[in-house]
Amino acid sequence: MGEMAARPLRADAERSVRAVLEAAERVLAEDPGASMEQIAVAAGVARTTIHRRFANRQSLIEALALSAARQLAQAVDDGRPDTAPPLVAMHRITANVLQVKGAWAFALGLPADPDSEAAVLQQDIDRRCVAVLQRAQAEKVIDSAADLEWVRRVYYALIGESLRGNADGSDPDGADPDAAAARIIDTLLHGAGPRA
Repeated sequence: MGEMAARPLRADAERSVRAVLEAAERVLAEDPGASMEQIAVAAGVARTTIHRRFANRQSLIEALALSAARQLAQAVDDGRPDTAPPLVAMHRITANVLQVKGAWAFALGLPADPDSEAAVLQQDIDRRCVAVLQRAQAEKVIDSAADLEWVRRVYYALIGESLRGNADGSDPDGADPDAAAARIIDTLLHGAGPRA
């Protein structure tokens, strides 16, 4: 009986933590100096709730960064980087990453402590990205002489520019993750040179 009663409470606690993290992303994106109280109000939870879950503002920010990094890692996983054909994986991952990065821009822009779980997740994402690029190179989609670490950096820059263009409204394709992903992959593989 006691365990049955605890289960909804746990789900409720998880929901309130999720609400706090989503509110923290919104509030801190507008005002990086916002207080925990302002975040609690935006989340629709009591001040005591936010203080019970997060010891201080720094622990809330660390939890926000980790949650966003986990969602980014999941976005990569959902693109099936190890099993889908490389071009399919690259497209799916790019569309997924654009959605997560668009929703969690503040959290993903936070500097990560090199020893943090968020930093470890980012290193794993980088490694998996290069692995997909290696598969694409093996299938002759990417030139055999290409420096894949450079290709990864250019790819990340294209994602960043796509998000920046979407944020200021100057990118008409930016609102559609699939259209933006197609353009990013096309630019990555073919640049701006004439098409055959």
